Amino acid sequence: MDVEMLEQSDGGSPERRPERRAKPSRRPKRDSSGQPPRRLYAAIDLGTNNCRLLIVERFGLSFRVRDSFSRIVRLGEGLEANGRLSDDAMERTIAALRICASKIRRANVRRIRCVATEACRGADNGEEFIKRIRRETGLSMDIIDGAAEAELAALGCGSLFDENVDNIVLFDIGGGSTEVMRLDRKPDGQFQLADSASLPLGVVRLAERHAGDGPYEHGYEQMLDESRQRLAEFMNRQNVLTDMSKLQIIGTSGTVTTLAAVQLGLTRYDRNVVDGCTIASSDIRRVIDDLKALSRDQLAENPCIGHQRADLVLAGCAVLDVIYERWPVQQFSVADRGLREGILLRMIRQDKRRRRRRSKPATEGQTNGQE
Repeated sequence: MDVEMLEQSDGGSPERRPERRAKPSRRPKRDSSGQPPRRLYAAIDLGTNNCRLLIVERFGLSFRVRDSFSRIVRLGEGLEANGRLSDDAMERTIAALRICASKIRRANVRRIRCVATEACRGADNGEEFIKRIRRETGLSMDIIDGAAEAELAALGCGSLFDENVDNIVLFDIGGGSTEVMRLDRKPDGQFQLADSASLPLGVVRLAERHAGDGPYEHGYEQMLDESRQRLAEFMNRQNVLTDMSKLQIIGTSGTVTTLAAVQLGLTRYDRNVVDGCTIASSDIRRVIDDLKALSRDQLAENPCIGHQRADLVLAGCAVLDVIYERWPVQQFSVADRGLREGILLRMIRQDKRRRRRRSKPATEGQTNGQE
């Protein structure tokens, strides 16, 4: 599913500010070197657990990061029981989105895409909350479906694809849902999305369903059972995946990046170290077993987990456990990237195609000797 792009303005219509800036008499401001600034893009991913912003400048068909922001807002807290976004969760989210909007304004970003995923998809008051976000922050947020979420995550992870494999399984364990997809290599060497599923298997949901009140009552076996049931239909369709030496598995989620950071022994999370690394499956299994034996307070003491993830990390481990049961590869690829990066790449590449289309008539005219 293709994702429509939006222009963002401060509280007005989406078109007003870009049109005003496009007047020929207005010259773009120049930086300290005297060069006009590169065009900036921004993407916001509002999930069940996190609110994340990325601001980048275009660099060829890719980008360079200029600013980022991430905050755990737990928008989906209580959603499983009540079917609605709670007042406290919405207030936390609005506060985070105000920070995002402020960063976007200060950076003078001209192209932005804001998406909301499973929490807003499943909540009775999800659409109402999207309208409130627009009123109170000026951000136009779209709720995207699971298929679009999976496609954008795959696009965002494209630079990590291994050219020596035939198939890729990519999964994103979120707060409210898990997206899992299979990509197959085409004759030209590129990878094409072959199958995907969006499942109500997020870490917030699993923890709320199965974790007990005691410090060691993680409900891990119950979370494992539900993960097996939810993933079974997708897994049963993947009969083509038989040679583990020709299969790459990529995880893009807080669970996988946290496990990688713990396994690497980091004293604090470092995206530059974690993103793009590979971790032996035996090490992942050992880390999961070690974490299962800890209380929530002990989990919270780990600097790469912390208090905000202490009650959720094992829920994500249960999903990962089931994926490894089905596809026992030698190692996992770890991605601290995905949906936001996919959104940004799509905007940049579509802009590039537009520029090519606009320049084509002029080129043809010059060939014919016309002005």
